[in-house]
Amino acid sequence: MSVRVRRIYEPPEPDDGLRVLVDRLWPRGLAKDEAHVDEWPKGLTPSSELRKWFHGGGSYEEFRSRYEAELEAPEAAGLVDGLRKAARGKRVTLLTASKTPEQSHAQVLLELLKG
Repeated sequence: MSVRVRRIYEPPEPDDGLRVLVDRLWPRGLAKDEAHVDEWPKGLTPSSELRKWFHGGGSYEEFRSRYEAELEAPEAAGLVDGLRKAARGKRVTLLTASKTPEQSHAQVLLELLKG
């Protein structure tokens, strides 16, 4: 399985494969035609409540636990399965605007997909 995380503000690369935006909100200052996003499954993103809680000072460990629980819901679980299937045949690049992707929902999703 070939999945990785990149910041959406980095220029697209030929080996990105399927480019999937995993943020609920569109990244500030980025035109949609410049982003080269193939999919934007909002059902995979943390809920607005969870995102606000985390950005309000919640711990990453608790955020991770709550987000993993959200990903077990039927809609999200189906989207995760779809990404797993896509990653079997080609590279999938999870895109996020997070300044620290290694401490974000994108990292949680990456580890779940590789899991």
